[in-house]
Amino acid sequence: MGGDEVMSKARPPALEVFTHRNYLLFMVGLGPSAISSWMQRVGVGWLAWELTHSPAWLGVIAAADLIPFLFLSPLAGAFIDRSSPHKILLTTQWLQFVHAAMLALAMFHDVLQIELLLALTVFSGIVSAFATPARHAVVPNTVPRALVRTAVSLDSALFQASRFVGPSIAAFVIPAWGVFGAFAAHTVGSFIFSVVMQQMRMQAPARDKRPHNLLSDISESLHYIISHAGIQPLFIMLAAASICLRPMQDMLPGFAQSVFDSDAVGLAWLTSAMGVGAMLSATRVALLKDFSGLNKMAFIGLACAGLATFGMVASHHLWIGVGLSVIFGYSFNTLTVSIQAIVQSSVQDSMRSRVMSLYTVVYRGAPAFGAILFGGLAEWAGLRWSYGLAGAVCLITALVLYRRLGAMDGALEPTH
Repeated sequence: MGGDEVMSKARPPALEVFTHRNYLLFMVGLGPSAISSWMQRVGVGWLAWELTHSPAWLGVIAAADLIPFLFLSPLAGAFIDRSSPHKILLTTQWLQFVHAAMLALAMFHDVLQIELLLALTVFSGIVSAFATPARHAVVPNTVPRALVRTAVSLDSALFQASRFVGPSIAAFVIPAWGVFGAFAAHTVGSFIFSVVMQQMRMQAPARDKRPHNLLSDISESLHYIISHAGIQPLFIMLAAASICLRPMQDMLPGFAQSVFDSDAVGLAWLTSAMGVGAMLSATRVALLKDFSGLNKMAFIGLACAGLATFGMVASHHLWIGVGLSVIFGYSFNTLTVSIQAIVQSSVQDSMRSRVMSLYTVVYRGAPAFGAILFGGLAEWAGLRWSYGLAGAVCLITALVLYRRLGAMDGALEPTH
């Protein structure tokens, strides 16, 4: 674990977590990598739009990054539950550095066409399918169990803060140095994270010595989620939001130009606004002293994200869109951070990587279907109508499942 099991009563949890060396190192390294990764994400989206001016292509690029999660994350989770999450995360982080360097070099030599961008995006998606569940497994093992919800929420707060800082920097970097500047920045940021992670000293968690089968491990985790009265509704809400609303973030280049009549600067403002809302939400969750209301917060987050989507598609003005993007980011992240914190602190240690890999499948993989579905629908009916429908689906899902809140509260007690 990340330090002594007895937590100091003199410090609030949000400060106590940083007294654990591994957690402190992880967060210090994550900062520049997360910021620069959002710079790269803005660059990839804008480059794809500049090369094609097609919502369908934006959907394909987004799907190429997300589809590997559907097929590989469950296997990755089962594999990580048998091995060292830290070693796997370190390996994948170096591979992400290689990916960033390849993007920068291809852009520098002016050979980065849409087909190569698609291929490199697929590569990134494959690496991330292993990196994300490994990251979910590493963070809880850097602190005592009593601090897990705080550590997970602060980790999310930093990542979401990067969604504001990264695109804001990209808004100046891309006009000045082109998309290459964003790609070069992530090359540096991912290198820093890789080096810092090498300084962490973590013991591999104890593993069950019985023989395992990867497919049976995956089946066991699926049954665990489906049969759990508290976790199952959370995964349903996460699926609805991931399929219907999450792809909107990847469609923002289209929103910036065709809905709000703006350019790369408008795109950066919209993306940054979502990051501001998400950062505020994650920070609020991290600073909570009582986590008993997280279930209700998840429902409110899903409903409000759906309503904010309605507002986005109803407006023609960029600054109204920016304001609604803050609300969307706050609401959507309230949903996802609440679910992640609840699940991370409720699930058994022996199931953590597998369950969180399925969380990753839903959160990162399911949007691939949404990107293709709503990207294709937008090609036919326009972005406004397609995402108006998406918002309606999420609002209805929240209202239907809310009646199960009482049963969920009783089933979701943190494990000790």
